[in-house]
Amino acid sequence: MSLTSFSFPTRTLFGAGSLRELPAHLARLGIHRPLVVTDPGLARTDAFKSLEAVLGAAGRGSTWFVFDGVHPNPIEDDVRIPGAIIRDKGCDGVIAIGGGSPLDAGKAARLLARKPDLDMARFYDEPHDWSGIVPLIAIPTTAGTGSEVGRSSVITLDSTKRKAVLFNPELLAKLVILDPELTVGLPPKLTAATGADALTHCIESYTCPAFHPMCGGIALEGVRLIVDALPRAVRNGADLDARGRMLVAAAMGA
Repeated sequence: MSLTSFSFPTRTLFGAGSLRELPAHLARLGIHRPLVVTDPGLARTDAFKSLEAVLGAAGRGSTWFVFDGVHPNPIEDDVRIPGAIIRDKGCDGVIAIGGGSPLDAGKAARLLARKPDLDMARFYDEPHDWSGIVPLIAIPTTAGTGSEVGRSSVITLDSTKRKAVLFNPELLAKLVILDPELTVGLPPKLTAATGADALTHCIESYTCPAFHPMCGGIALEGVRLIVDALPRAVRNGADLDARGRMLVAAAMGA
């Protein structure tokens, strides 16, 4: 599987081993002190160890930093705490790695780094210019939500205890890395569950009554990829072709 790059509109680097290209892209984006946002489970995996090796394990805590406290359904602290770390440590970028939850938290943390007193419950009542927030690199380790290509973040608010969607085009990642090597450790049941999520997104898009032929075409191709690749990825987690097709299909569903 060769490396390839495409944009729609997010610049995406795809292929086995593409994580190893990260340092060059950090330099291109002017990121020298990134904050890595993830969850406690992912922080113990080989996928995280691969990221740590690429960034340089010796630099952890001095040239790059980690917040690994994201909950399965992100809460406000999962956004406010990394936002404070970005400010306190002078971080100039965010690397969000994991499933949809750390990706959502990493996206929104940049808002709190810019405006620490932001009332997320009134996000749409208080217009703000979010241009110029620190850039985000999104690295999914599951093929499900497709949050890596989204321009929104779903956070459970303290005031309502309900999920809220924070939507703004500036939340888009500057780079997405789809490396199937990072998903080979996902157990069969989680592979199936996250894959069903991606399939649902594609079906929802295609059956939406709104007329959007480009969206419909992407959704159909996503379904085709999933029908082929998901059974193979569940049967053999080390099938990089199947894992790669699922990552692409999840992004297409999103």
